[in-house]
Amino acid sequence: MARNRYRLIFLLLPLFLQFYSGKCDLQFNYYKESCPKAEEIIKQEVEKLYYKHGNTAVSWVRNLFHDCIVKSCDASVLLETKKGIESEQTSVRSFGMRNFKYVGTIKEAVEKECPSTVSCADIVSLSARDGIVMLGGPRVEMKTGRRDSLESYFSDVEKVIPNHNDSISSVLSMFQSLAIDAQGTAALLGAHSVGRVHCTNLIDRLYPTVDPTLDADYAVYLKGRCPTPNPDPKQVEYARNDRETPMILDNMYYKNILNHKGLLGIDEQLASDPRTSPFVQKMADDNDYFQEQFSRAIVLLSENSPLTGEQGEIRNDCRYVNTN
Repeated sequence: MARNRYRLIFLLLPLFLQFYSGKCDLQFNYYKESCPKAEEIIKQEVEKLYYKHGNTAVSWVRNLFHDCIVKSCDASVLLETKKGIESEQTSVRSFGMRNFKYVGTIKEAVEKECPSTVSCADIVSLSARDGIVMLGGPRVEMKTGRRDSLESYFSDVEKVIPNHNDSISSVLSMFQSLAIDAQGTAALLGAHSVGRVHCTNLIDRLYPTVDPTLDADYAVYLKGRCPTPNPDPKQVEYARNDRETPMILDNMYYKNILNHKGLLGIDEQLASDPRTSPFVQKMADDNDYFQEQFSRAIVLLSENSPLTGEQGEIRNDCRYVNTN
């Protein structure tokens, strides 16, 4: 009798483990019971902020990249410097990031509905999802259930976030470590379709001599935007990523880089490297294909090593861990 009981426990153990681990995984509509209006509130706040400050939508997408690439999707990027925490926002790789205060606006609206329930990490992911829609991109179905980190990873930021001067090989390798293939990497770089680049990140393609891979007329335009090899990083000196549709997340980016009109060196490499050029051509030809691959890659990025279950915490203020 005892032997049969132990045998039954042995057979059921995998099911128990599967059930337990499943509770800690991300899932669709995670807040269905605890805060049923959470996702709608976030969407409404993203829309209100977009109509008041259109560039916030670009910020939400960039927040997702910077948060999820560094360790995990855990809202570490939102932490400010305080009590032993050095903010990731102070890294040179975070140059140009902005609108963090409006994450607080979204968090306050959610807290009013459901105190201490919805993580800042989920707000980062869901605001990116809704921001992508406001930019004319695809609706990306995202799971939720992330929790917030208790620490910043400042020392890791420069190691893992791609620099504008990095080689396509290093960028592909970095994304591959997140299980994102070359096709997905090409799609994610399509986020360069929106927003702008500060002149400090462009000057090495313009001075002392113009990068020969740049379209000559485009180089003249860029020099007009960035007339000196020593731009002031505190001044608003920039060029749009895409002059034709600067605030629409579409495949114009790929058409531009095929014509040697990419702002950054990595854009040029993406179009010329044999590992990515076939995808660039296909995305330039088919916007639906680009959006499909972008959605797939964004989901993979948003699910990078999230804290779940009892890990981390639900921050009351996205800028600080609760003990601060």
